[in-house]
Amino acid sequence: MQKTIFMDKYPVQSFKILKTQTLYKTVDEIINYLKAFIDKNPVCIYITIFDHYKHTQSLEESSIAPEIKDAKNLLFCFGKQLNDPKILAVRPRSIGVTEMEDFFSIDFIDAPNEQLNSTMIEWVNSIQS
Repeated sequence: MQKTIFMDKYPVQSFKILKTQTLYKTVDEIINYLKAFIDKNPVCIYITIFDHYKHTQSLEESSIAPEIKDAKNLLFCFGKQLNDPKILAVRPRSIGVTEMEDFFSIDFIDAPNEQLNSTMIEWVNSIQS
């Protein structure tokens, strides 16, 4: 897992896993694996899967890097507190799963709650076999 600051402002956790280092062969398999964690978590709710690749491909003036083979976002929300309207700016959560030629890239913006951030890191790290 590598933490970077994307576009000079977004704290992003990134995990690149070689296809030979995981049992999962597709973006959908990884998304379903991660969704199982969401379904088991008592303060987390599944929202949807957004097919980012398909959406971008459908636009008339779109651009997709040739090395990207598939890309989807798993949207969900941790939320047992709603004490400030600004919290909605960082919710819901999204984990992006991108298939490249030889690896998968799993990326998400840091959660404002360190414990929840650690939980997502654990989920993503467990993808590697």
